[in-house]
Amino acid sequence: MKVTADQVTSLKAYLRGDTASFERINAQLDPTNKRARGALIAAAFYSAAERAFADGKRSDVIEFVGRARARSERLAEAIDPRVAERLLLATFTDEDIDDISGETQGDHFGLLLAGMIAEAQLSDAELDAFLDDASKLADSWLG
Repeated sequence: MKVTADQVTSLKAYLRGDTASFERINAQLDPTNKRARGALIAAAFYSAAERAFADGKRSDVIEFVGRARARSERLAEAIDPRVAERLLLATFTDEDIDDISGETQGDHFGLLLAGMIAEAQLSDAELDAFLDDASKLADSWLG
């Protein structure tokens, strides 16, 4: 099982806020390959978090989560600040996240990833390179 080009294209559309393309591509994805899609999102999340919080400051994580939740009422309701902070901190500390369900992690990974990418203001070429690296990392995790 490997990450597909369509999964990468779908994630790129999501991260760019292109809802119509995201939904169209997402509807065509192979439903039996959800594990690879999850690995791609997790790899992208971890890569983005390592970039965004390279200094490893808890205060930077807390401030980012606050900004992400402040973007809209929907995000304020969807992002649990404690869960978000723990997931981000786990990328560079020994924060234990085993008690956070896979579904909750996945939901937060997507929302927080979109926020980190938005704040990074990546060009299309930079986003393509980032997603290519995330795809390779996800494939390595999948074996």
